[in-house]
Amino acid sequence: MNKAIEIEVLSPEVLTTVQDAGRFGYLADGITESGAMDQEAYRFANELVGNRDGEAELECTMKGPALRFLGSATAALAGADMDARLDGRPVKTGEAFWVESGQVLELHMAGKGLRTYLAVAGGIAVPKVLGSRSTNLKCRMGGFSGRALLAGDVLPVGAAKETPQGFVRPYHPVFSDHLVIHCIPGPQEEAFTEAGIETFYGSTYTMTSESDRMGMRLAGPVIETRHGSDIISDGIVFGSVQVPKSGLPILLLADHQTAGGYAKIATVISRDLPLLAQAVPGTKLTFERVSIEEMQETPKAQKAAEKQDRRAKKPEALPRPLHELRGWQRFRTFRERRKKW
Repeated sequence: MNKAIEIEVLSPEVLTTVQDAGRFGYLADGITESGAMDQEAYRFANELVGNRDGEAELECTMKGPALRFLGSATAALAGADMDARLDGRPVKTGEAFWVESGQVLELHMAGKGLRTYLAVAGGIAVPKVLGSRSTNLKCRMGGFSGRALLAGDVLPVGAAKETPQGFVRPYHPVFSDHLVIHCIPGPQEEAFTEAGIETFYGSTYTMTSESDRMGMRLAGPVIETRHGSDIISDGIVFGSVQVPKSGLPILLLADHQTAGGYAKIATVISRDLPLLAQAVPGTKLTFERVSIEEMQETPKAQKAAEKQDRRAKKPEALPRPLHELRGWQRFRTFRERRKKW
């Protein structure tokens, strides 16, 4: 168990925020979910340290922070590799590691990808706001005082459970300078001409530097509409592809607005959202149209494969100690073990 552990921010670097799985149930009040941009990396880091799903972590963007641990704890990194160093010694991304009180963890520029997640056993224990510890930068709520971390901030860590020694699901992050993003038709696809739809799915777009946790602006061929892209504002989700008057698509991300007044040509499938979270300015994107039925079948096959992998890697049960067995069981077990000896 870790008691009264804290983490001191020595240098926050580009953008480091507290994030969890998200803030749900408040879209009608104009408050979006926020949460970790790369939910796959976020969940994997929590699994590595034995946290319950939903515990808060640090989301580090482009270049990671320098942190001093004021207490000993189990920690793990997932997502982009930021050449992490613990008191100058390399730390592997994707593996749990032990941090002694007083040690300094330094993360550097991401070699590939954009975001790294730091999980600590017990979770980052900032107060919950509307049921979540996620930082909503636009609303200045949640996380640490509703903002990105600054030098001198001290983060509390919750009480940790014993780290499980069982199976941890496979995790294979994908970092590429040319992504193929799968989409289902958007709710206003009829607002676009056939030529406009062909342009969207048949062209290559480039992520611009005008991108953040709210949305990703793309440069490329203009998408043709029938009578303009203005609509009566309606709901937006993480992954909506909105086309404003310019005709250039905008991918809405974790901190998206709850409603928008531009037609949405497509919606990115949830499986591909982590790819967007790790994309850097200059990344090329092409879009591929898929059906809802195709996407519903894919998770079933993935779950079946993971279940089979889990069974194959399940550790053998340790033999029960003799003193826990009943008399006749103890005698027979002892005799069988003596034969092996």
